[in-house]
Amino acid sequence: MIMSQISKNLYRKLQKQYSSRINLDLKRIKKVLKKLNNPEESLKKIINIIGSDGKNSVLTSLKYFLEANRQKVNTFTSPHLYDIRQRFWLGNRFITLNEIKKYKKIIEQTQQKLTLFELLTCIYILAAVKTNSNSFNLIESGLLFRKDSTNLWSNPLAQIVTNINYQHQEWVRPKTLEEICKQKVGYLSENTRIYIGKQKPKTTKLIKKILNKNNSIKIKYGSWKIINKNKKMFYKDNKNLIYLNSKKVHSVGLLDNVGLAIKIALDLGVKKKIIKKTIPKIQFEGRVQFIRGKLTKKLNKTRILVDGCHSDESTKNLARFLKRFEEPIYAVWGSLKNKNPDLLIKNFKGIFKKVVTVKIPNEPNAMSESELVQIAKKNGFETIASKDIRDAIKKIPKKNKKIIVIFGSLYLVGHALSLN
Repeated sequence: MIMSQISKNLYRKLQKQYSSRINLDLKRIKKVLKKLNNPEESLKKIINIIGSDGKNSVLTSLKYFLEANRQKVNTFTSPHLYDIRQRFWLGNRFITLNEIKKYKKIIEQTQQKLTLFELLTCIYILAAVKTNSNSFNLIESGLLFRKDSTNLWSNPLAQIVTNINYQHQEWVRPKTLEEICKQKVGYLSENTRIYIGKQKPKTTKLIKKILNKNNSIKIKYGSWKIINKNKKMFYKDNKNLIYLNSKKVHSVGLLDNVGLAIKIALDLGVKKKIIKKTIPKIQFEGRVQFIRGKLTKKLNKTRILVDGCHSDESTKNLARFLKRFEEPIYAVWGSLKNKNPDLLIKNFKGIFKKVVTVKIPNEPNAMSESELVQIAKKNGFETIASKDIRDAIKKIPKKNKKIIVIFGSLYLVGHALSLN
């Protein structure tokens, strides 16, 4: 059995043993960590990444810059695309499956009930403590932040706020953007540096109001920005103008996230010349990514692009990118029930020649292919259902140059990457 299949089997076992249901409460994880003698207190250089969209691409970019500067970096990310080990980067390697099992046993000895995400957070902490004590710890938050299991450090080195939008309204009362902003930034540290990425004007005002009495140093978008100069994109602040020389980062939204990471890296002492050398190496798996492999092997003059976008802002970002192409574009679309698919598919009007729907495998909250067909047809798309990704690709005409876009969920994209 190949290692990735063993990893999938382990994750399924964890899903059965631990509740995947979201239950926001810090009491459980704090009880466990206290019984383990608070190992989280041994971790240094904590950097939390909080937001609705862009957390992973900011974290990944910052990791590239710090490692190019010969710094050791640990990372905790969520979700993984196709292998549970992807969630845990430890200095110069991913965690092993045996380490996951070992730390799971240690945690279970506390005899405390945890959700699956809380368990994984604890595993990260125990694994990170065993690595270089001078490592940076880049930690991506889960849902919101107020009671998220990554909200454990009162004096982190920095806290990064990426784009906040109207996601996860089902978890707040009232269901407003203001309440979402409050849950994400209203509980940030009072003793750190808070970096605020590019936002819509309304969101910027809400964040400013919420953070008004927070005593941390606040560095906001505008003190740096991304500019278009002679059809080239640049990072710009008061001292630096850096060409975003990349053939792997394909959208303006992702370049905004690279820019936020550049600002933080510069403040952490990474030299401009190192940043310039590193930018061409940055790539984001599953985020506006062209892929080659088993799925593309028999496709003549056809490219496959995958993007896990599942919000209004991220689907608009993908749509803006796709408008630059002249060849016909076909979609393979899957979605979870709570991602408002009726709203999101509207962003691709005039872009997709045809939409082929699939049900995301092994996801109980996934919409069926027939449900997505009805939504796509209602919004004026030519559409057809398929049983899986391979079947979907077969239902797209083989002749002529074209692009096939697999999108709508990181879980669907992870499955596509696993097949590829």
